[in-house]
Amino acid sequence: MAEPLQTSTEAPKQEGGFPPFKTETFPSQIFWLVITFAFLFVVLWRVAGPRINGVITSRRGAINSDIAAAEKARGEAEAASAAYQVALAGARARAQGLAEENRQTLNAEIAKAKAAAEAEAAKAMAAADARIAATRVEAKGHVVKAAEEAAIAIVARLTGEAVSPAEAAQAVKES
Repeated sequence: MAEPLQTSTEAPKQEGGFPPFKTETFPSQIFWLVITFAFLFVVLWRVAGPRINGVITSRRGAINSDIAAAEKARGEAEAASAAYQVALAGARARAQGLAEENRQTLNAEIAKAKAAAEAEAAKAMAAADARIAATRVEAKGHVVKAAEEAAIAIVARLTGEAVSPAEAAQAVKES
């Protein structure tokens, strides 16, 4: 017959414990630690170190060349800006010169037009003064004639006598 099966909740007994903590294995662990460390040191020193140094050197060279190119570009930009400012100042000076020249030309034309207008106005004023003087003389003549006629009519009405136009003119001149 078959043997009865035993079941239990106990773990089977193992001897020793956690292997890295066993003091019997310390010498072999130290040996392999030294071998691994030496191998990694040699790999880093001979392979990875030069590669890392090469990358750092090339990056430093690229950065320095970029900085030099940027400095050169900045110098060119400053030179271009200075040339632009000089050209702009020249253009402003030319524009101001042209504006002053135009202003003087316009002032001269305005002065000519003003002088011509003043001369024409003076001529018109002289003609108007002459017409006014002629009208005044004519009006005086009419007033004197009207005064003479009025004097003749007044004397005739008041006194009933007829006065000659010469006597009436003499009386108006005296008054």
